[in-house]
Amino acid sequence: MTFNVIINVPDYAPREKHPAIFKSFDSLKKGEFMQIVNDHDPRPLQYQFMMERPETFSWEYLEEGPETWRVTIGKTK
Repeated sequence: MTFNVIINVPDYAPREKHPAIFKSFDSLKKGEFMQIVNDHDPRPLQYQFMMERPETFSWEYLEEGPETWRVTIGKTK
């Protein structure tokens, strides 16, 4: 799988994390993917996607801790 964007979430200031992720997601075209790498489970971000971008994304864990979480987020619409 090819990722158009890879975001290492801990590199961002707390208030910039989710906005940076959503900005990158919004720049994707249908069928493209991004990856986020985080130091904790990004489940709250998944819930935010469900609320703010319903039915427009796919979410797949590639690695689930305990130190690193990697998630593929795809644009479906």
